[in-house]
Amino acid sequence: MSNKILIVEDDLSISEMVENYLTKEGFSVETAFDGEQGINKFLKEEFDLIILDLMMPKLDGMETLKIIREKSSVPILIMSAKDTDVDKAIGLGFGADDYITKPFSMIEISARIKAAIRRATQYSSSDKKQESQIIKIGDLNIDLENFLVNKGGEIIQLTSKEFDILKLFVKNPNRVFTKAQIYNLIWQEEYYGDENVINVHMRRLREKIEADPSKPQHIKTLWGIGYKLEVK
Repeated sequence: MSNKILIVEDDLSISEMVENYLTKEGFSVETAFDGEQGINKFLKEEFDLIILDLMMPKLDGMETLKIIREKSSVPILIMSAKDTDVDKAIGLGFGADDYITKPFSMIEISARIKAAIRRATQYSSSDKKQESQIIKIGDLNIDLENFLVNKGGEIIQLTSKEFDILKLFVKNPNRVFTKAQIYNLIWQEEYYGDENVINVHMRRLREKIEADPSKPQHIKTLWGIGYKLEVK
């Protein structure tokens, strides 16, 4: 069965271009032309990934992103003409998994989509069977099989990348990872010194799993080196 993608983009020419290319690549594609349409389709159907523009009528991309993130950890790829580091940080901070700026090549967007879906589904089949366990660290119960984190009896909603990062630390307690190592292992791409991406995801993860993110008890920072999950 082909992966199902929702494109939320108000520019008809861009939407059709991406839809046609992805359909030829074997994806099943649905489209929406503003944030409200996007939310309605998201609530009615299941998608493997959502491509989301930022500048849209009725409900902009950031508001749409926040609403989706309150209900789901489906991979979200922002597609926007805004290309500053601040815009990217805001988008990632609201829960996007990746950010691609216009104009873009269809080969690039296809590669990013496939990578995001691959990361989100890597816990299925044989991998799940090997990792059918719940790991307890402090007030956290981390279910590697079912892709769930429970904090003090409450389910914590993590994005696929946030869970990937937490899983990396959980499986390697007390081991120090540099930012370059984290990026290479999680994004599976070469690291070119873009600390902003790592910083945003680490901050988001800490805000969800730490009692006091400014004084983390689980994921510690080793200044000038990297991060580690401290387990006594």
